[in-house]
Amino acid sequence: MHKRAAICYYLASSFYCGFRMNMETEIRQIVVRSLFAACLALGAGMPAAQTPATPYEPMVGQDGKDVVWVPTQEVIVEKMLDVARVTPEDFVIDLGSGDGRNVIGAAKRGARALGVEYNADLVEYSRRMAAAAGVSERALFVQGDMYAADISQATVLALFLLNENLRKLLPKFLDLKPGTRIVTNTYEIPGWNADASETVRESCTSFCIVFLYVVPAKVAGAWRMPEGDLTLEQSFQRLTGTFNIGGVSVPIENGRLNGAEIRFSANGVEYAGRIDGDTMEGTAKGRTASTVWRGMRVTAGAGSGFKA
Repeated sequence: MHKRAAICYYLASSFYCGFRMNMETEIRQIVVRSLFAACLALGAGMPAAQTPATPYEPMVGQDGKDVVWVPTQEVIVEKMLDVARVTPEDFVIDLGSGDGRNVIGAAKRGARALGVEYNADLVEYSRRMAAAAGVSERALFVQGDMYAADISQATVLALFLLNENLRKLLPKFLDLKPGTRIVTNTYEIPGWNADASETVRESCTSFCIVFLYVVPAKVAGAWRMPEGDLTLEQSFQRLTGTFNIGGVSVPIENGRLNGAEIRFSANGVEYAGRIDGDTMEGTAKGRTASTVWRGMRVTAGAGSGFKA
């Protein structure tokens, strides 16, 4: 047994040293521990005769097309779904869905859910797990490239991906319907400040932070308002710009988006409203009274309307 353990330790350590150097250290450590345990188990005395093939079981740290597979802890799956406020009305998508636990968790809450996974064995495994959980009708899994997947109908994305993966997916995120919620496990979307975050301190040993992003409407450009011309610049959910009122240009303050909802202040008046394409309307609260306002976009901002 001691000799086998020494061999397993040597193999796992060699794997650690030779593994992809850009992998997060914590993930590599988990991989090595799993390989060591698997090595010991395999050498525990297998019979010489052939045994029937057992159903596929994924191994922590197995390599994939874009990421290695490290499962999200169940307590974090539930926290991600809580933070995203998943309901039966939602359509949840997981890119690089692994063993399907995010998708299955969402389906258990009554939501429709889809997992996109490149590894065909993991796809079949996820389908087996969904069937065992009794949610096959709501939890679907397809084999495919996560970067090519159609995510346009999602109301929630539940993801455990590295920063580099999230960066590549960012343009697709920003084209989602305003108000779509994106929750990520531990890794932030580069350049985009999260709308909220929560850390799980109990029953979680690693990868214990959940970040929430709410896709904002695209509002950059020039808007015609009853009081004058409003020019908005946008950096994700944050807004800056000027309001030209009666020939006097004043800066807007506290500009912020929450999905399709907009808020900002100018010249002592607080504006709150909702965007629908090239129109927005709401209420303006002044020092003495509140009024209804409406704006029309006359010129769109350059590019996507976002700047990092």
